[in-house]
Amino acid sequence: MTANSYYVTGTDTGIGKSVASAALLRALCARGLRAVGMKPVASGCERTAEGWRNEDALALQQASDPVPAYDDINPYALPLPLAPELAAAAAGVTMELPPIIAAYQRLQSQADAVVVEGVGGWAAPLSATIDQLDVVRALRLPVVMVVGLRLGCINHARLTARAIAADGADLVGWIANDIDPAMACMDENFAILQRVLPAPCLGRLPHAPGASPQSLAAALDCGILLRSP
Repeated sequence: MTANSYYVTGTDTGIGKSVASAALLRALCARGLRAVGMKPVASGCERTAEGWRNEDALALQQASDPVPAYDDINPYALPLPLAPELAAAAAGVTMELPPIIAAYQRLQSQADAVVVEGVGGWAAPLSATIDQLDVVRALRLPVVMVVGLRLGCINHARLTARAIAADGADLVGWIANDIDPAMACMDENFAILQRVLPAPCLGRLPHAPGASPQSLAAALDCGILLRSP
């Protein structure tokens, strides 16, 4: 596996993978590592003078140190906010692994750690022929899972962890994210997750819309990852 680099997946879409990935980048930087982010495939991009840009990929770029070229962070920037396979088809784009691998290698050459953010949940495909597992295997990355704390999260988290293990990938940690401040018994649900998930919890991000990755990084213990074999 690639030392100090990770693939960030989630229990679903909209549970804060980008927020968690940016916080993880800043936590790694606080440990003295040069850490850069990557979002290989991003749908829902806006046209700018520099080309198509995705909000989440830009957030990863801003949280990176050093700051890499956008095209390396996000080699597939797809305009429509759809599932990647549908967004790629609408754009007339055929997604392939070699451009993702080449971009990752360029990022890896300038950093000690690369945080690669996936799309949606673990089982969401990138295309008709590429699953997220294919990216994880090609880049030889361990997996960090983001769990959005909301009703149903225990089931979604356990199913995702089992799917990751069944696919032969290595789940090395998970991050809780307080996405629903109105959730009943949130602390109790978090305690159950700590008990039933087969990997250590790296921390719990508070519900803090607009908070900087630097401030959220304080909630994460990336030392758990750095101590892993």
